[in-house]
Amino acid sequence: MTRWQHHLAALAILSAVILAIFHADAVDMIGIWWHSSTFTHCLLMVPMIGWLVSQRAALLKPLTPAYWWPALVWMAGAGLVWLVGEAAGVGLFRQLGLILMLQGAVAVALGGKLVRALLFPLGYALLLVPFGEELVPLLQTLTAKISIALLHLSGLSAEIEGVFITTRAGFFEVAEACSGVNFLMAMLAYAVFAAHLCFKSWTRRIVFVALALATTVLANALRAYGTMVAAEIWGIERAGGIDHVFYGWVFFGVVILLVMLIARRWFDRPANDVAADVADLDGLPRHAGAAKGVLPAALALPLLFAAWGWLVGGRSAPLPEAMPIAAPAGWSVAARERAVWMPRFDGADQRLVRDFVDAKGRRVAVAIGGYVRQAEGREVVAYGQGAVDPDSKWAWSAALPPVEGAKTERLLHPGPVLRDAATWYVVDGSATGNPRGAKLAELKARLLGGDPRALSLIVSSEEGQGGAQAISDFVSASGGAQAMADRALKLR
Repeated sequence: MTRWQHHLAALAILSAVILAIFHADAVDMIGIWWHSSTFTHCLLMVPMIGWLVSQRAALLKPLTPAYWWPALVWMAGAGLVWLVGEAAGVGLFRQLGLILMLQGAVAVALGGKLVRALLFPLGYALLLVPFGEELVPLLQTLTAKISIALLHLSGLSAEIEGVFITTRAGFFEVAEACSGVNFLMAMLAYAVFAAHLCFKSWTRRIVFVALALATTVLANALRAYGTMVAAEIWGIERAGGIDHVFYGWVFFGVVILLVMLIARRWFDRPANDVAADVADLDGLPRHAGAAKGVLPAALALPLLFAAWGWLVGGRSAPLPEAMPIAAPAGWSVAARERAVWMPRFDGADQRLVRDFVDAKGRRVAVAIGGYVRQAEGREVVAYGQGAVDPDSKWAWSAALPPVEGAKTERLLHPGPVLRDAATWYVVDGSATGNPRGAKLAELKARLLGGDPRALSLIVSSEEGQGGAQAISDFVSASGGAQAMADRALKLR
């Protein structure tokens, strides 16, 4: 075997071992690519990365691959990112750690100089990690606000409530599917790829990507605005059908074409330029090592972090048989009027919903989801968990100012019925309304041996039954969210 064949074989074996150890994360990531419209472009990115490497093949062949000791630090860092994701229950970090480990395998098996020649394909692979769903509420709000501004500029009467817009033609929701996040993520992948191929200047690359993304957000708002204008002209049903066809088959291509036509005059990279300078990359890199030393260490690192993750992820602790929600002074327990609102606590070991009323007739509902431990599919902070069940008729409308430190939001039910909901996450015995803070607390508890239990505590009230003010008064009368959590867990 030639030197290159030895190193490519080592790379294949090391990559196969990493994928075997972390196969669950690889399968989850590919499943997201396949099933989520936001990330289907990743299926095209894999052959695109292969094409970028094949472009460089003729330039790479004369270079000398080497086993590289410093890449073990890269792999250890990648393993740490994966471990953080495993401990905090964040799939994004686990999948990022997997991609970083595969990049580290390239560095281990081929050496630092080859990594420099392959820097863009390796970096571009980071966009295979599914991220961006957290931008959906922001994009919904931006789309709704730009749309209402355009409607008013056009002389059309319209009112806005969060992400819901009412016009003479009907009632419109800028839903998650209309937020444009799938368009934005696809444009990011395309713009980065095009910027690399079309520009030498880093300034031009950054400006091109930024303007492409801004154009995407504005174009999505124009699409929503156009749909509402079409509803004024042809009716809401025909406008909805036109919107889906136009957006799905024409819109994305038109915006990309427009972006490229505008940017074309500033292209400064010749066609077919490989964009990889290998003139000074021949020879062995510093700290090159022998296969018998570097490869066993590289194989041991993924195993070490996988074992560590298994140890920190398996602990649990029992919940109390009953998690009481007591009526504070001035409030009394009430029968549920109707199950118009129910939160979602996937994987919860205990669930409880109770209504309370006060002398003024204000009504709040208190919901608790309890977990003996958190894991994938059973987390207090996760998409679809909590106050808004994506499978119900309730929809997120807007973020509200925090009530007693909680994550507070407005929900809307057809009718319309408005409902305010305040959410606290109780992790390692402490209540917080900050989802990121809850994730950090989970990470600390799992890595350092804290309380593995968790609660999702939600207090909600319809706008006509007190809303956010009723929630605030109820929680204050109960001694605060922390006191409510302590009683539920019987910590004090």
